[in-house]
Amino acid sequence: MFAQSDGQSVEYPRPRASDLGIRIGGLSSGEWNAITDVGDVRVGHTTVVHGDSIRTGVTAILPHGGNVFRDRVRAALVVGNGFGKLIGGTQLSELGELETPLLLTGTLNVWRVADALVDTLLASPGFESVRSINPVIGETNDGWLSDIRARPIGAAEVREALRSAVHGPVEEGSVGAGTGTRALGWKGGIGTSSRVLPDELGGFTVGVLVQSNFGGSLVVAGIPVGRILRDEVGEEPREPADAAGGGSIMIIIATDAPLDHRGLERLGMRSFGGLARTGAALSHGSGDYAIAFTTDGDRPMTPGGRTLTAVFGAVQAATEEAILNSMFRATTVTGFRGRRSEAIPIDRLREILETR
Repeated sequence: MFAQSDGQSVEYPRPRASDLGIRIGGLSSGEWNAITDVGDVRVGHTTVVHGDSIRTGVTAILPHGGNVFRDRVRAALVVGNGFGKLIGGTQLSELGELETPLLLTGTLNVWRVADALVDTLLASPGFESVRSINPVIGETNDGWLSDIRARPIGAAEVREALRSAVHGPVEEGSVGAGTGTRALGWKGGIGTSSRVLPDELGGFTVGVLVQSNFGGSLVVAGIPVGRILRDEVGEEPREPADAAGGGSIMIIIATDAPLDHRGLERLGMRSFGGLARTGAALSHGSGDYAIAFTTDGDRPMTPGGRTLTAVFGAVQAATEEAILNSMFRATTVTGFRGRRSEAIPIDRLREILETR
């Protein structure tokens, strides 16, 4: 896999959490340990790197490979802290359904991305009589590494993210909407993970994709890695907080469990448990959003208590691991005004994990 680092295309040498022997929770992951383990979910990226000032992009999450406007999926939005510029959330919450792909980007690009998505859909076959579309666009602030006022995302970038969306392994780290993000004092980005329930609990899959860009002190599987690294060097490599006052996270959750709107809300709420376990500060200025949807097209039902508890545990574990993957896979990026966000040092991280 490839990503942009300091404006150059480089092969990823960096591991995922599972490659380091990190095991979170007692459930197994899916084939790709990604949100794409659920149904026909697809993910695509457009990474936008221009000169020494633009480090941004778009990430598209498609609930399935068909026409989402015609074949909608049940969905829910949960707001942990509402310091964000999410588009389309009120209708999603009111009707309990998602009618477009989910797109993630940088804060001041959200309106351009929404406009481009609407234009793209209106021009598509079968949309000739459509008079209303509810695009759902999430964001985090990548203004430390990218010239956020430039707003470089347009129709071409949105369409490429949609076109490139695939059902399979997901590229992580400093790509797409994660190109210019930071997390827990280090380079953040896009990360994903999944968990599969045993057959006796329904065999359901829960997949999570995150755009990590938040503050705090990193905890890995209960080990205070951020504090240890801070003590070694005197301080963590933490840049000044951005205009949002502490950063944000978008958490996208997919499942094939037959949950209704309320069940999906409850699932989304539990994802913040996984966020907290990574050492998140959950600050005043953080936009913390979870959007959960189910690919199950049958009549919704409420699974039994044991199954629900297992599904809730699955989303917490997958969220925690997705955040770690977003950081471990991220490459060091230098961008706007020479600012630099360092990738977490994998060799030292490995040493800490092996001795604790």
